[in-house]
Amino acid sequence: MIIGTGSALPSRVLTNRDLEEMVDTSDEWITQRTGIKERRIVGRGESNSQLAVRAARRALEMASVSPAELDLIIVGTLTPDYLMPSVAVLVQKELGASRAGAFDLSATCSGFIYGLSVADQYVRVDPRRKILVIGSEVLSNKVNWGDRTTCVLFGDGAGAVVVTGSREGRGVLSTHLHADGSLWHLLTLKGCGSLYPPCGEELPREEYFIRMQGREVFKNAVRAMETVALEALEKNEVAPEKLALVIPHQANRRIIEALRERLGLPPEKVFVNLHKYGNTSAASIPIALDEAVRQGRLSPGDLVLMVAFGGGFTWASALLRW
Repeated sequence: MIIGTGSALPSRVLTNRDLEEMVDTSDEWITQRTGIKERRIVGRGESNSQLAVRAARRALEMASVSPAELDLIIVGTLTPDYLMPSVAVLVQKELGASRAGAFDLSATCSGFIYGLSVADQYVRVDPRRKILVIGSEVLSNKVNWGDRTTCVLFGDGAGAVVVTGSREGRGVLSTHLHADGSLWHLLTLKGCGSLYPPCGEELPREEYFIRMQGREVFKNAVRAMETVALEALEKNEVAPEKLALVIPHQANRRIIEALRERLGLPPEKVFVNLHKYGNTSAASIPIALDEAVRQGRLSPGDLVLMVAFGGGFTWASALLRW
């Protein structure tokens, strides 16, 4: 079960009005197509691992767990500080979690749920274990600020949870992970990997930033998120109306609305903070979860459904009894 949540966001706010001065777009165009009004962007010297540490400390504080008690740290991210070492070991060092194993997990926007699924397997074997799962991203330096189709979408941030064994029926009921590598070309970041290193000249400059075929991504995202949401509900014999809250990946307001309509849920049962932060990839669900918890939106025993979709393609869901 999740016993603590935390989040961290850069202080710099980049609004749609700001973007009007940077690229050929408008507040109206962005809002109508995405639902985003502003996003947070790191400042000079501010890193992914720093955001992850800040979110982790808040989650540990809520859980009343010391770093020394942690058994494992998992960070879902596609934007690590370095290729080596991982964000997770940098978090371990800063927290002083000397007995914890640590690794990064790359599943793009589904990374947090993938990480939660791994943590759930560990605590099912030994419920005494305490595991820190983080989603943390700095996407602002992976965006081409001259491409209005992508630069308006993404923001930076981190969210974290502390996971331990289930108690009195509360905890992760099931997780469901999927992928389809045949669609990789619809959402890509080719440059900076070993095939196309930063110093190479094999790719055009734009390939060193996120590129997306928006309409195809939208269609696949809606279909996949509905399917994996229903998979979780059917597995646990839960009707949609029994859910207290759905926390979807915060990618696009139209995707979220399509999912809500297909599940037949009222707006108040679907948590949305996309307008404030944009798409923070693996960080979006844990940031939203932390906000929901701190706003008092969840009570013990509530059923919570998390659903994500991201490049790869990957998609995933997790059903929890809070």
